[in-house]
Amino acid sequence: MTGLWSSLPQQLRTVLAVTLACAVLIIYPFADQALGLGTVYAVSDSMIYVILALGLNIVVGYAGLLDLGYAAFFAIGAYTMGIFNSPLMGFEWGFWNVIWLSAVVSAAFGLMIGAPTLRVRGDYLAIITLAFGEIIPVTIRNLGDVTIQIGDWQPVYRLNLTGGENGVNPIGQPHLFDVPFATSAIPWYFLLLIVGGISVWAMNRLRSSRLGRAWMAIREDETAAACMGVDPIKSKLLAFALGATFSGFAGSIFAAKLQAITPGAFEFNVSIMLLCMVIIGGMGSIPGVITGGVVITLFDRIFLAQLTHWAHALGDALGIDALRQVDFTLWRWFFFGFGLVLMMILKPGGLIEAGRWRRATVARDRKQDEAVSPPRRSAEPPRDLPVLSWLREGTAHPESRAGSARRGIILDARAITKHFEGLTALSNVNITIEEGTIAGLIGPNGAGKTTFFNIVTGLVKPSSGELLFAGRRISGLRPNRVTERGIARTFQSIRLFPAMTALENILVGEH
Repeated sequence: MTGLWSSLPQQLRTVLAVTLACAVLIIYPFADQALGLGTVYAVSDSMIYVILALGLNIVVGYAGLLDLGYAAFFAIGAYTMGIFNSPLMGFEWGFWNVIWLSAVVSAAFGLMIGAPTLRVRGDYLAIITLAFGEIIPVTIRNLGDVTIQIGDWQPVYRLNLTGGENGVNPIGQPHLFDVPFATSAIPWYFLLLIVGGISVWAMNRLRSSRLGRAWMAIREDETAAACMGVDPIKSKLLAFALGATFSGFAGSIFAAKLQAITPGAFEFNVSIMLLCMVIIGGMGSIPGVITGGVVITLFDRIFLAQLTHWAHALGDALGIDALRQVDFTLWRWFFFGFGLVLMMILKPGGLIEAGRWRRATVARDRKQDEAVSPPRRSAEPPRDLPVLSWLREGTAHPESRAGSARRGIILDARAITKHFEGLTALSNVNITIEEGTIAGLIGPNGAGKTTFFNIVTGLVKPSSGELLFAGRRISGLRPNRVTERGIARTFQSIRLFPAMTALENILVGEH
């Protein structure tokens, strides 16, 4: 059987595997109902967390931004559904309308939190997002009784916006023909299956897009990415906004499915659990994140409960009180932490490592391309690219260049000075370079050559002086803005993006 499977073309194997997986996913809830297992509700809950983890994967796995407050966007999406689709506030706009509103509101909050904070990196960003994640549940609790008084004027008196500690209850459910969302878990399962499938498709498209390459370049080397023309601030903002959008969708479905929400459902531990899903599954790997999300949620919702039941039965059989009283669900964070430590030691790249998955995908595509169109030797002689012809002609016949008319000044450095505290690296440097010329900068170690290049390309701001490129001022601009004006650079020590393929490295250069 294995030999027969291996003999099939790769494309046919992929189609058969996808077809089999879809068939299993469609048949599963009906088989569960027929066998009386009652696991569909828990599995649909796990699908909500998988969608959340996919959204977090944009921020953490693709863009490399450590977000410890992701549950805040989950809460924002859920409470948007609760406020605008519940009798509490008198807004019963309907599930199918509010679900889009939840995504938009969550994305707006993603932009709001991202705009002032994404200029910081690493631990500082993690602390800020952690604070945001703690602020949102506290704010929700305190918006259950709001009074605004200005002097003798009281425009708002005891407004109950979020229900406070008691939360929002009830929340309207979807209405679609005669589908029994209120009485059965199967419609929720299929709704989440459709939303999850669309999410996976969108994530895969994002991963291969220009924006996805920008995120991964920032994750690998933000400085090199900026010098390729990638705008770090804009790209990070889009990562936060899109990640929050998926969280808003998941939060709105979560609220409608439960029909009631409280602030306690969106605490810090939810953010940590989602982060564990991404790390254990494999940061940046879509199959890995799905696997991590399913493993953790099913372990939490089904396995630990069953293990507790088995322990109680064994305790009754053997007469051991400790086994009769044990509750393994209270030890979930011990198991999560222990599993995370083991993963970091034994398999730090996650269950399905992003790089390995990408290399396997690229290798498969390459084999398919070779099978469809084998390489053919061209009868035409190779032709130079225009830039190569220009370089060859310019260096082979310097006298023709010297005799030609003077071209305009392309780069003009005027009195560039740079102080590093007590050290002056550059002092009143004046350089003009004409368009079309090849120039070199020569000097001993410590003369300031690298500092000058860093100033030209925006990595370092000059202490004084002015830098013009094609007549436009560029001194003080960020590296990506300098690149947009037409200046590109390489680095003394090559700075590739190691987790990206060779083609993706080249495509980042076209950003």
